[in-house]
Amino acid sequence: MTHADIQTLVRQFLVDTATQGTPNPRVQQVVVRLTTDLFQAIEDLDLTPSEVWKGIEYLSEAGATQELGLLAAGLGLERFLDIRADEAEARAGLTGATPRTIEGPLYVAGAPQSTGFARLDDGTESAQGEVLFMQGTVYDTAGKPLPGAKVEVWHANLLGNYSFFDKTQSAFNLRRTIVTDALGRYGFRSNMPMGYGCPPQGTTQRLLDLLGRHGRRPAHIHFFVSAPGHRKLTTQINIDGDAHLWDDFAFASRDGLVPPIRRIDDPAQLDRLQLSKPFASIDFDFRLLRDAAEAPAAEVERIRAAA
Repeated sequence: MTHADIQTLVRQFLVDTATQGTPNPRVQQVVVRLTTDLFQAIEDLDLTPSEVWKGIEYLSEAGATQELGLLAAGLGLERFLDIRADEAEARAGLTGATPRTIEGPLYVAGAPQSTGFARLDDGTESAQGEVLFMQGTVYDTAGKPLPGAKVEVWHANLLGNYSFFDKTQSAFNLRRTIVTDALGRYGFRSNMPMGYGCPPQGTTQRLLDLLGRHGRRPAHIHFFVSAPGHRKLTTQINIDGDAHLWDDFAFASRDGLVPPIRRIDDPAQLDRLQLSKPFASIDFDFRLLRDAAEAPAAEVERIRAAA
């Protein structure tokens, strides 16, 4: 079939049959385009019926096991959306903010909220892991501190698992919302996160294996940062020194999101914090863009877990 033949066929299937009401123009436009591209790919690659149905079965399994969000990251789809968002902001003249990077599929709404400082961990891993203190200020792009900004933070435990999805962890372990103080500052105590990989027998890793790719992520900490009159920032910081720092299967590592780590062993500081061993400290400031009607919405509408 020629491309014109395929376009005609899709129109017969999806447009000419719209006799039961008024179609949604945007939905129709998107479905017609994606179906046309799919039919064209089947034609160009000479896919067999068995191959097509195996693809449908794969997507059905990925959906049933809640891995489509993970697959979107592993195929670069989520990073591609970020690239487009960066370009849209640049066209609108919005620059100077902390780099965005992918949200991933493991945010949970409703984490406990505090002002200025929070402890993220429930203490169960303190003996095995390295204590981490992270602190900084939320600014606008002109360098003005933003009191009352919200810093939502979440990360994995030492086994690479996230609370809520991992039922062995306490509720909201390693998840908090911190409202910046009168000077725009935030801070938290937690455990240094570890890198992790896709479920080894899961649908995402099975596809990555067929592509000759690993499914590892470097250690990282997720953030949503928001303030009235400013664009919401979705980002992560990566832990410097991780073996997969610049080899992230989800393509989320970016310049500007790898802060240096200081190891603190001063006895006076350890005594003040009631710690018996050295700890890690990360300083990191966030910078938010102003709201702008000419730029696409910074809030992404998607289904998220809530507890």
